[in-house]
Amino acid sequence: MAEAARRIDTIDTTPAFTAADAAAFQARYEGVPAAAMLRDLLIGELAGRIASVSSYGAESAVLLHMVASVDPDVPVIFTNTQKMFGETLAYRDELSERLGLTDLRVFRPDPRLLAAKDKTGLRWSYDPDGCCDLRKVEPLRRALAPFDAWISGRKGFQSGTRIALPRFEEDEGRLKINPLADWTKAMLDAYFAEHELPRHPLEAQGYLSIGCAPCTTKVQPGEDPRSGRWRGWDKVECGIHVSTLPGEDPVF
Repeated sequence: MAEAARRIDTIDTTPAFTAADAAAFQARYEGVPAAAMLRDLLIGELAGRIASVSSYGAESAVLLHMVASVDPDVPVIFTNTQKMFGETLAYRDELSERLGLTDLRVFRPDPRLLAAKDKTGLRWSYDPDGCCDLRKVEPLRRALAPFDAWISGRKGFQSGTRIALPRFEEDEGRLKINPLADWTKAMLDAYFAEHELPRHPLEAQGYLSIGCAPCTTKVQPGEDPRSGRWRGWDKVECGIHVSTLPGEDPVF
């Protein structure tokens, strides 16, 4: 027992990256185009230490294409909440095949936790925060365990809580990278057209931000792209992305 305790005590729990590191990366890559920045990081100091996390939503193809253009072997993590649209699952497979992604990692909720906390599968209807924690946050935390950094597809224009989104953040001791933080909808549309990327089939029906089927509705003219998520609830994020913007409370 004593020997085992000594081994456990030697485990290094030092964070791979700090908030100061994130700020340094932010300054280093100020003004550098997203694709060039990703190429530098993926074949440089983050090679083998980073994964791309994707919802395979309405705009996911742009970032996935950028990553695949540098290195199609970069792990791509997809959290299947078991509440996804069938169209999203089909799009995931089509897009992954089209881009030649070689390491798609699908993580699902822990069935023991679901049995204990969401036996009926209806938690989304009365506790969407708890549902997201079970079906998104916990699986992603497991998925990211081997990595020191991860890539997110968030964009500043998507909602009011993302306007001042930085390119680099510290997240539970990891470096979180938002390469498209300052991209506009017009820039995304131009990238889709230039590279002839397929669109998510639900986008044409008015779903501009696509999450779980029970908590996603169509976006009306004049609304921000994420207004169709958790409509009717005081909730704007699933809990994976915690706000660190000045003057904002964390969003879980």
